[in-house]
Amino acid sequence: MCARSITTVLSKSEGIYKADVNLVLECVDVIYNPNFITIDDMADKINSIGFTYLGLKEFNKINPSIEKARQDSLNSKRNRVIVGFLFSIPLMILMLGNIMLPIPMSYFMLIVTIIPFIYVTCPIFKSNLNALKVHNLNMDVMYALGIGVAYISSILGTFQIVLTPDFLFYETSLMLGSFLMLGKWLEEKAKGNTTNAIDKLMNLQVKTATLEKIIDGKPTTQTESIENIIQGNIIIVKPGEHIPLDGIVINGKSHVNESFVTGESNAILKKENDKVIGGSINEDGMLKFKVTHTGNETVLSQIIQLVQDAQSSKPPIQRQADKIVTIFIPTLLTIASISFIIWNFIFKSTLLFSLTIFISVLVVACPCSLGLATPTAVTVGIGRAAEFGILIKNGEVLEISKDIDTVLLDKTGTITQGQLTVTDFINYSKISDNELLKIVSSIEQYSQHPISTAIINYTNKKNITQDITTDFKIHDGKGISGIINNKEIYIGNEKILEITLPDNIKKEYNRLQKEMKTTLIIMYDNKIQGILAVTDDIKPNSKKAINQFKEMNLDVTMITGDNKLTAQNIAKNINIDTVISEVMPQDKSKKVKQLQEEGHIVAFIGDGINDAPALAQSDVGIAIGGGTDIAMDAGDIILVNGDLIDSIGAIQLSNKVMIRIYQNLFWAFAYNIILIPIAAGILIPWNILFKPEYSALAMALSSVTVVTLSLMLKTYTPQIYKKNI
Repeated sequence: MCARSITTVLSKSEGIYKADVNLVLECVDVIYNPNFITIDDMADKINSIGFTYLGLKEFNKINPSIEKARQDSLNSKRNRVIVGFLFSIPLMILMLGNIMLPIPMSYFMLIVTIIPFIYVTCPIFKSNLNALKVHNLNMDVMYALGIGVAYISSILGTFQIVLTPDFLFYETSLMLGSFLMLGKWLEEKAKGNTTNAIDKLMNLQVKTATLEKIIDGKPTTQTESIENIIQGNIIIVKPGEHIPLDGIVINGKSHVNESFVTGESNAILKKENDKVIGGSINEDGMLKFKVTHTGNETVLSQIIQLVQDAQSSKPPIQRQADKIVTIFIPTLLTIASISFIIWNFIFKSTLLFSLTIFISVLVVACPCSLGLATPTAVTVGIGRAAEFGILIKNGEVLEISKDIDTVLLDKTGTITQGQLTVTDFINYSKISDNELLKIVSSIEQYSQHPISTAIINYTNKKNITQDITTDFKIHDGKGISGIINNKEIYIGNEKILEITLPDNIKKEYNRLQKEMKTTLIIMYDNKIQGILAVTDDIKPNSKKAINQFKEMNLDVTMITGDNKLTAQNIAKNINIDTVISEVMPQDKSKKVKQLQEEGHIVAFIGDGINDAPALAQSDVGIAIGGGTDIAMDAGDIILVNGDLIDSIGAIQLSNKVMIRIYQNLFWAFAYNIILIPIAAGILIPWNILFKPEYSALAMALSSVTVVTLSLMLKTYTPQIYKKNI
């Protein structure tokens, strides 16, 4: 309901096209036209309805002024709670004890409570007035109505205007306000804990770095602000220091802890030419590296941005809860009014009793718990996933993941390491090995395929140079070709040939494929001149992940552009029964679509570049990252560590978050469904009256319960990781 006030006032402003409020992150995302409205204009509108504009949210940074304002707000609420109970509890004891005073009790209560009441309840009445300005009925309107009616009735009773001195709710009104502020304080404090994961990531950002400079031909070092560091600068990191930015090691050797990115607790040995990530910890050696990325381009900044965006997103189930919240207040006001009418006019109860029922109903209800049920769980869950190196890009994925029944996996880089190496080279030509490899290298240098990279690395080690190639072509799913010295060269699989393999070559070709090697044929002059074979080792956890998918009753299929024999051998090795081989990249997305049309909910797991169409088409696209190389635009879930086991962890964690959301919604509904009738007097025949102060306490506990349940996700560990311990 608080969110609705801000959304209403902003959405009605000219030039604002969309305003999404996140109660947990306490921010609003606005799409607007700066030609019609400015930031200052929006700030004035937010301030005008009782909220405080704290400034623009800086992604990837902790804003000290915002943090101070939040702490001041917490301290203010705490102080109001202390003052409220400090006065209301002794006054309640005084009332119950029938202690005689030198002046009438009503006058004494008015004198003692007037200042504390104004101090404690001022934020509630202020919020109430601001909400009414924009014609929005929020819970502060109901709370203000409840405690306002109680206190005004007490004043009228004190001076015997319409009401009698029996209508004394002074201590009740003050206690009501105290409980309401207690609920707000507990809720705000708990909400702050839901964003701990983001805070931890932000605190990894280093403010200064040791920069190496060359002055008068001599190297020297100086401490420089991180904002002044640019790409290409040389940075020195001593043992125990945080690596300030992303870069490539040019000197030194050390173990580096990158657990915040990969979820891997073991430190990784970094040496010359290895990549390092800003925010990671240099453990035991000195490293000198060249900066490759700064500012928002670093891996850490991208992770923070992605997690923040995800925490701001709304899964479909939250939209349903929001619809319920919009009709909650009118319904509650109707129930409170009907309860008052029934007790006062039908059951002929006293006005005092009927008024007590009316106040109790207004105060006991809490739509805030409904509003917090989903976003708190999403925020904590996505933050927890990031700690395992699982980056979930939006809340909708959490809801869809629980319904996945089919998993399609790419082979290269997903099931296998994705680091191909040349294992076999057979020369059938009349030229030397190096001359034939020179021809191959001259063609392969123009391709960015992993196989081409492996071949270039192989020829570079042999110091083989390249010739000029013209008319280079890529034949999808077949291979590549080019012209060297007026001779057309073909390199690829059997599909690229227009001739039948001779028996002796066919025998070698089949042997290499049975050894799970990708085999390439080199052809020119209409003759096969040689064979190259590359291999890609299976990742250690691939088989375990496949077996776990099967335990989860998911259909698993490997889909690859590799040849049928190699694909089947790899699939057999890791217990995959269904294999689709020799497919073009675009055919992968067609297969996903086909399965979806058959009614399946499909997860596709692949790399973030070659498999982009299939990742986009699938219901849940899971992109395999590489630690330092994260394709942020690919997939709905990114596995930073590149381990297939993490896809299991992602699904299990998503299921846990959804279970927690359902639990939160259950308790939120249960509080309201059970306590509203009780507050309305349904248990009166059994002499049980739910007093207004009890209602206020129950209201406070409802929101706190929901937030606390969400916070429990901070300690959740997916079952697959427990098996690895």
